[in-house]
Amino acid sequence: MLLETLDAAAADTLVRRTMKSMLPKLLLALLVALSGLPLSAIVHAEEPADVPAVLGRENLVAWCIVPFDKSKRSPEDRAAMLRKLGFTKFAYDYRAEHVPTFDAEIEALQREKVELFAWWFPTTMNPEAESILRVIEKHKIHPQLWVMGSGGKTTTDAEQATRVQEEAARIRVIAERAKMLGLKVGLYNHGGWFGEPENQLAVIEALAMENVGIVYNLHHGHDHLARFPKLLEQMKPKLLCLNLNGMVPDGERQGQKILPLGQGSLDLDVLQTIVKSGYSGPIGIIGHTQDDAEARLLDNLEGLSWLTSQMNADGDIIGNATSKPTTRTPSPLGNRSG
Repeated sequence: MLLETLDAAAADTLVRRTMKSMLPKLLLALLVALSGLPLSAIVHAEEPADVPAVLGRENLVAWCIVPFDKSKRSPEDRAAMLRKLGFTKFAYDYRAEHVPTFDAEIEALQREKVELFAWWFPTTMNPEAESILRVIEKHKIHPQLWVMGSGGKTTTDAEQATRVQEEAARIRVIAERAKMLGLKVGLYNHGGWFGEPENQLAVIEALAMENVGIVYNLHHGHDHLARFPKLLEQMKPKLLCLNLNGMVPDGERQGQKILPLGQGSLDLDVLQTIVKSGYSGPIGIIGHTQDDAEARLLDNLEGLSWLTSQMNADGDIIGNATSKPTTRTPSPLGNRSG
């Protein structure tokens, strides 16, 4: 009887909104029936209908899930897990134990149609770096190379200028080799002098190489939160990937460096800043704990869906929040590398 009390335009709007909210659920039910899979295996695929494009599932990169995985998955199991969760991009962080399985990792990803989007790379062109480039060339893939640095604060303009030139010289050796293979190099913020975006931009300016940019990690950016909108605007022309994290004020100092998305009090504000900035590049979803990697990724995916359900495609906050998702993994405390 409700439709009879509305004019034609209002009734049409109500029907459209109802169908828009029901359609994902109807499609999900149909997918379950046709696939024969349990609901738990594919429920992660559902996301808000109006999710901003930059935060859409096809734009997400899974990161920090190789050494950070309680289940110690094989390359084959990891690729299958990523495909099941709907990831089409994967950033590869390895340890010495994984070097013998480099080829197997790439081959498994290719079978599952998951792109090896980025590769955690040594800080210099050492023998391990050379072996990685040989594998990349062999398989004809083009991942970004994510390179970190460190260093204490500089105290004078002269010291700052020297540091910029020294770091530019270090990165140049890697970037020139990468350019020969058609690869990009991402300066990875991991704390210290090198982890400050302004310093990374200075290094990039000194290099003057088109294949060098920035990979920005929110879990290494707690001290940047107050100026994050300004930093994002400065980084955006060179930003190759932006990795998300649950964020709270002074999170690292409070032992809350890494939180699942949706569990941080600042998460919605951070996502709105990203969407409103116009950044349209890849978005990283991190594991980065010693829990089961699939469980941790699901926690982050569900947290992201909960957050994006509270905004429209333009990043405007529209409310309508349901209950915050219950996580499968604990919110870890303390600091970890990665």
